[in-house]
This record gives sequence, C-alpha cells and structure tokens, in this order.
Amino acid sequence: MDNLLVLLFAALPFIAVAVLALLAVAGVGVGLVWPRVPAYGYLALLFCTNSTSYGALATTSSPGIYSRGSGQLLFPVLLWCMAGAWCCTRGAAGFRRQPVPPCSLRPWFLGWGALLGGHVAVAAFTGVTLAQALAPSGFSNVVWMAPLVGLLLLSFGTREHALELARFILLAGCGRALFGLARWAFLGGDPNNVYANMNDINVKLTFFDINDSLLGTVACAIAAINLLRAGAARPAPFWRALDWVTLGTTAACIVLSYRRTAWIGFVLALAVVALRCSPRRRIALLLLGAPVVGAGLVAAAVRRLGHTHGAGGGLSSLFYDMASTRTGAQSERVLELHYALADFLAHPLTGIGAWGRYAGYRQIAWQAGEDGGLFLHSGVLHIALKAGLPGLVLLGGTIWAFTRAARQAGRTLPPDLLALATAGAAGLAFMLPDLLVGTPFPQVRTTQMLAVCLALPYVALAAARARSTDEQTTHEQATHEQPARKQTVHGRPMRPVAAARLCDHAAGEQP
Repeated sequence: MDNLLVLLFAALPFIAVAVLALLAVAGVGVGLVWPRVPAYGYLALLFCTNSTSYGALATTSSPGIYSRGSGQLLFPVLLWCMAGAWCCTRGAAGFRRQPVPPCSLRPWFLGWGALLGGHVAVAAFTGVTLAQALAPSGFSNVVWMAPLVGLLLLSFGTREHALELARFILLAGCGRALFGLARWAFLGGDPNNVYANMNDINVKLTFFDINDSLLGTVACAIAAINLLRAGAARPAPFWRALDWVTLGTTAACIVLSYRRTAWIGFVLALAVVALRCSPRRRIALLLLGAPVVGAGLVAAAVRRLGHTHGAGGGLSSLFYDMASTRTGAQSERVLELHYALADFLAHPLTGIGAWGRYAGYRQIAWQAGEDGGLFLHSGVLHIALKAGLPGLVLLGGTIWAFTRAARQAGRTLPPDLLALATAGAAGLAFMLPDLLVGTPFPQVRTTQMLAVCLALPYVALAAARARSTDEQTTHEQATHEQPARKQTVHGRPMRPVAAARLCDHAAGEQP
C-alpha cells in the first residue's frame, strides 16, 4: 500500500501535465468550432475578477490571476490563454475563408511591437535581463492589447453576434453593479478600502478598482443609447427593464466608489453619450439626468472630503493631495511627476528604457518597495518616461485612429449597432483622467479593459459592413434567380424568330 502511494505521488506531475494537455486540445477544438466561446470566457474573467489588493488590511496575499505564471513564462498564463484563443479564432476564420475586418489600429500596434523589440535588443547589450525588459512596469501590456482587439473583431463580426456581445456586456455590468451595491449595503463595502484603512477617511466603497467602474460606465452607455435612440424597433420588455436597472445601478455604483477619477470620467462618458443622441433627446437628457447625477456626485464628494484631514473647502478640496506641505512646497504626487518629467527631458528621444527607474523615487513614500521607481501616477508621462518621444507618437496615433473610427461609427451606424460603438468611446473618455493621473499601463486588467473599449467601435463597423454585404448578396441572388420574361402575343409565347422580326419592324417604324 505504501509503495502504491509513493508511486501515485510520484506520478502526480505527469498526470497533471496529461490533464492540461487534454484540456488544451479540447480548448483548441472548441475555439475552432465555436470561436465566441473562448472570447466570452475570457471576458467573463476580465469583467468579474478583481485586479488589486491595494488598500486591504491583509498583510499577505497570493498571486492573482493577472500575475500568476509570469515568473516562469514572462507573462501571466491568462494572457497566453487569450493569445491562444486569438490563434484559434484566426485559424477558424481562415478555414471559413472569412476576411479579416479592417482596423486602423493595426499599424499602430505593429509600431508598439517594434518599439518593444527595440528595447529588448538594447537590453540584451546592456546586461538587462529579458524579464526586466518585458516586465509590466514598462509598456509590454500595451502590446498585449492587440491580440484581444483581434479576438473580438474575429469573434463578433456579424450583426447578430455584435448585438449578443452588447447584451453580454449589459448583463455583466448590471450584475457586477448589483454585487457591489449589495456588498456596500450589507457587508461593509470593498475590503480594498484605501481611504478608510490607510487615509483615515470614514467612508465605505462599492469598488476601489477603477476597472469595475469602467465596466459599469460601458454598460451604462449601452443602456442609455438603447433607451434614447430613435428609429429602432422597440425591444422586449425584459431588455427594456434591464436597461433601466443597469442605468440606475451602474451610476450609483460609480458615485459610491468615491474615486475622483471615476467621477470626472463618468461625466465625460455621459457627455459622449449625449453627443450620440438627437438634439431633442440631448436636451431631455441634460435636463433630467444631469441634476440627478450632479446631486449624487456633490453628496458623495461632501461626504468623502468632509472626512478628509486638510481637504479645505470649495472646488480646490478635490485636489487637496496635490497641494500638501508634507514634503515642502510640493506634495508627493507633484514631486513624483516632477522627478519623472526631469528624467524624460534628460532622455527625450529614447526615454530611460522599459526597465528604468526615475531618479529621486526614494523620496516618495509609496515608492519604497521593490517596485520603487518603476511606475508613476500618470499614464501619459509613464509612456514618455519609458519610451521617449516614439512612445508618445504611438500613443497619440493610437488615440487618433480610434477617435476617427468612433466618429465614423457615430455617423454611419444603424441605431441597433450604435450602442456598442458609443460604449467604446464612452469607456475611453471615462479613462482619460486615469490616463493623466493614474497608473493604467502597468496593470494587466486595466490595459485589457482598454483594449475592449478600443475594439467595440470596430466590431460595430464590421458588423454593419457584413450586414450590408449580406443584403447585397441576397439581392443579387434574387435578381439572377428571377426567370426571364417571355415575349407574348395575346397571352401566347412567341417563337424567337418571330419575336426578333417584330422587334426589327418596331424599330424600323420609329422616326
């Protein structure tokens, strides 16, 4: 018996490898036959799994799903699985001879990949390890946005699949918001409460992770366009009720997150939604929705800042931590940006490298750990610091290409697909404050959520293009299949020779 147990324990690694191999083969088969299944599975994990434990009282934490496996595989297992799903979807599209939908982001992502390859080459000649050059603290997460955009474009390229994706996001956003509100009401809110646990601010949160508020904003935009759009068929009562519930729960969840970047971003997202409506509905939205949202934001701001030491009063109290005298004339937030900007100006063309640390980071309290100096609270300055002017050009070009596609979608899409495209634009508008004063690029979940927002207008455009192509093909087939009319005299078919003589005679009588 003991020998059998020893053999069993010795065989466990081989059994695990065999099981993983079988699961991989099964996953490849599912991805080739039903390409949307892996996409839905990945999106479900992305939407419902938290990405940070910052602010929690627990002193130890195990590696999360967004970092597990990166020690041995350079990148998390989750990203490798997503890349495998994209490969399966690409193979399935090739077997079906499905054309690749056009995407103006493609050349810019190729530029990001080439820039990362250049940094890896420089790292090899300067003694920097490959793991350091490809670490998420650089800009490798931006490159990983490309396969997710491609996965969504290939998986949801028809009108039916695009509408299905919009409803999936609607359900996920509403469910996540209901979970956050229930936990806030009965269980004390999010345990990752940096304000109560570290800053002595007596508030409880729905979600501290900005990505949960981003998901709520995207779902809220879909619900708002569904309710306000004109010229579309009236949806079923269930979906209309879901739109109203999503609209209320997601807005409340974002307000109760007590994050200033989420508040400002939500206002920008609502402005994008208003611009997609007709003038009459836009005025109605501003008259009815703006007072409600504004009152909620003011009440939440007063509650949070009223418990904040040194917040002062007035509008400037929203930026109390930018004017602290704890480190002199500048707060630590401003001092961090000052040091990073000085390093960027010293290396404007190349930056300090994807693995570099800015000088002076040890004077910042939150930069005392092993990751000190590898990140800073500004996404734009992070790219400028690590990648120099080439990185800024690529970042600006990516946003420019997306903006053009979003504007085209707003002008040309039918009402039923407009909600999906508007949700992507609203999501990017929501993230603008975080891009300016947050840390989006070192975080796997944030960059992947940004990739979802970037993909949505292109998915809607591809679905509209496929719909028009199918309608044109159907019309041509109906035209070719229509039987040719026969020339008759008194209801009887004429012989071809007689018909030709009659036509010649009629032509000769014309003046």
